[in-house]
Amino acid sequence: MIADMKAIEVKKLEKTYANGVHALKGIDFSVNEGGFFGLLGANGAGKTTMISILTGTVNKSGGKAGIFNIDIDKDHAAAKRLIGTVPQEFNFNIFEKVLDIVVQQAGYFGITRKEATLNAEEILEVLGLWDKRDQPGRSLSGGMKRRLMIARALVHKPRLLILDEPTAGVDTELRHGMWKYLKRLNEKGTTILLTSHYLEEIEELCRNVAMIKDGNIVLNDTIKNVLGSSALQTYIVNVDKVKKVSFDPFECMIVDDVTLEVEITLTKTLNDFIGVLNKHHMLLRDLRPKNNRLEELFLNILHD
Repeated sequence: MIADMKAIEVKKLEKTYANGVHALKGIDFSVNEGGFFGLLGANGAGKTTMISILTGTVNKSGGKAGIFNIDIDKDHAAAKRLIGTVPQEFNFNIFEKVLDIVVQQAGYFGITRKEATLNAEEILEVLGLWDKRDQPGRSLSGGMKRRLMIARALVHKPRLLILDEPTAGVDTELRHGMWKYLKRLNEKGTTILLTSHYLEEIEELCRNVAMIKDGNIVLNDTIKNVLGSSALQTYIVNVDKVKKVSFDPFECMIVDDVTLEVEITLTKTLNDFIGVLNKHHMLLRDLRPKNNRLEELFLNILHD
């Protein structure tokens, strides 16, 4: 691995569609080799457009984009061989067998069928799909189809894996299982770019995060720094019985007879609020964050 090698690097990247929509407005963005990077943004913010430019399904209007120092304009075929992509939508032939779907994908990258079959077996085993290898894709559950998409993206052993909402529609247990697999994959050297609407997924997996809003990068930092800068967090607090008293200096909303919502900041802490409860003789039963800190920050930026 070359020190400071950029798995992804875009400079002043622009995209204006034929209908006049200015999807990307000259963004600068990079992901270091070996990184696990989260990309956030509301629908239509520009995430999928940037991914589509990197993978060659959309042409850029201006700027530069590179994959592992390969300019996509000069040698896009070479750049594309280094990428595995899991799009939001299922786009495989549902009538083909699971094993064939994965093996045939490898053929697009010049991998022999023998080698592709060995790669596919290894990946399908890890993803819990090997016993489904002779079944048609249409017979799989939504979660299994999502895992099949990941297997297909990995069969040529790409250096960069781009995941666009990879766990959408996957139940919690399977989602956490996929997290473990993606962590292992990253630990072995695969660079991962992840977009997700599950903010806890970004917080759990990624070391860096960027946010696109209206075609511009409005946040780009380490997860640690981003969470450290998040001064506001809302908690759900359960007590034995809510009393109609003043909760000053806290912003507090009564939800029902035993539940409160309270805003905690760097200066008005959770311990201080517990002191207010004790003062008014309300017994604390339970408390939990309403949203994770990254979600609070995301929503604040989104509605700014």
